[in-house]
Amino acid sequence: MDSDAVWTEGPALSAWIYDSPRGAAAGKVRLERLSQRGAVVVVDAATVTWVKGAHRPRIGRPHVATMMRANRTSPLEVLLGHLVFPSAGSLDGPAGLDSALHGTQLTEDFLLALRAGFAPDTSTLLVLSSDAAFDEVQVVIERGRARGDVRLLHTPLGVGGMAALDAFAHTSARPDR
Repeated sequence: MDSDAVWTEGPALSAWIYDSPRGAAAGKVRLERLSQRGAVVVVDAATVTWVKGAHRPRIGRPHVATMMRANRTSPLEVLLGHLVFPSAGSLDGPAGLDSALHGTQLTEDFLLALRAGFAPDTSTLLVLSSDAAFDEVQVVIERGRARGDVRLLHTPLGVGGMAALDAFAHTSARPDR
């Protein structure tokens, strides 16, 4: 997180990477409370949970009250599908996604850091927000970081970032995930 302004200037993508498989579930509860207070406007959210001993992680969609309609394609689930379960497709992996996500300001470095967080016995809560009140969110961020069980990745999206992410999800969703 570069500055407080990042949280208030518009749409952003945040990833809360926890050092336990249950961390993202706890983060979802905190996110829901922040959303109910109006501290953050959640557009989409998704989780990656990798239980120790499992062969691969699981992508999920937390139910946050103010989120998008349940029947709409989740841009974050599509993005995670390409990062977590790469295939031979040219869009898979951070390098291919970097060009496919043109206009979102999601860089290859951000995508590499996000993918590096997916490991056995961890979980990640990925949140697409349209607005956030930094003062209220900061308390939650600092509490988690002080415990040392969560790492935060955060990046603002470009002016047309949400529309570009929606278009990406619409055109590159894979039914085989």
